[in-house]
Amino acid sequence: MRRVEPGPGQESVWDYPRPPRAEPSRRRAVVTHGGTVVADSDDLVRVLETSHPPTWYLPRTAFADGVLRPAQRRTVCEWKGTARYVDIVVPGAAPLTDVGWWYPEGDTQRSGAGPREGAVYPELADRVALYPAPFDEITLDGERVEPQPGGFYGGWITADVVGPFKGAPGTWGW
Repeated sequence: MRRVEPGPGQESVWDYPRPPRAEPSRRRAVVTHGGTVVADSDDLVRVLETSHPPTWYLPRTAFADGVLRPAQRRTVCEWKGTARYVDIVVPGAAPLTDVGWWYPEGDTQRSGAGPREGAVYPELADRVALYPAPFDEITLDGERVEPQPGGFYGGWITADVVGPFKGAPGTWGW
């Protein structure tokens, strides 16, 4: 693995912290599925973690009425706690299952579970992150987002972020 040196206006994911940092952003994300805009917001929070492109969280209120459906899947993040998943359902289009996750208010605090006991990410309460690959398109300030390699992580790759990025084969030990 060789770190890519960032150019002007770029960030290296190798300069991001561990544990992750959540920070607000006024960039604009537009999410499209089945030819329908399912979310549009400039009230974002990005989570920055070493070796990962940013994961972007949109407020649940940014999603069109009725497109978010609770899913059964749950996962646990050592830093953020229990994530609940959502499906995206648009009339006339195939549903996207387990395509996003969120940390319901109250689930963003960890206690007795790992190296960040009591860690809180209040910025993520009632916000949804999305895996970009299944969507028709996700744009960030008009630039089409590329998915983080591997399908496990939900980072959004744009021209202003350089890697290499965790997720591709051979990167699990990073």
